[in-house]
Amino acid sequence: MKGSILPNHIPVNKYQFIVPGLPPLTPTTFSGIEEEIQTIDLPDRTKASGGNTSSSEATMMIPMHHSIEIAALEAWFREGQDPVTPTYKKPATLLMESVGLVGPARAYDLIGVWICKRKLPDLEMKNEGEMAEAEYTLYIDQILPA
Repeated sequence: MKGSILPNHIPVNKYQFIVPGLPPLTPTTFSGIEEEIQTIDLPDRTKASGGNTSSSEATMMIPMHHSIEIAALEAWFREGQDPVTPTYKKPATLLMESVGLVGPARAYDLIGVWICKRKLPDLEMKNEGEMAEAEYTLYIDQILPA
């Protein structure tokens, strides 16, 4: 493989998730986002493209002690609850940086993003004191390379 991979790779630990109107977020993990084209079953038992993509899902972990970020995410989570506000779906951008280039190497515009689930961390007294993180699950209507 040596010599086959081009220089300036994109490491999995250099990324930003930006939501306009929210403070800068520090997700310690951001799951891979899968996008799939809807299919149609044909009479000959083959499949054809339905033309549209299904909505996608992603999860991110945010440190619980990042109070400003948690407060902003909690407010966003409440926007999707009854009574649902017209602004509960937001645009976002996922930026991936390269090890050798300045600026983002890959960028994706995420359309119609909203928080559908929140999970608070497991707690236990015998733990050595690991950092507590909240998990937020996001639904995404559309993913566009920027």
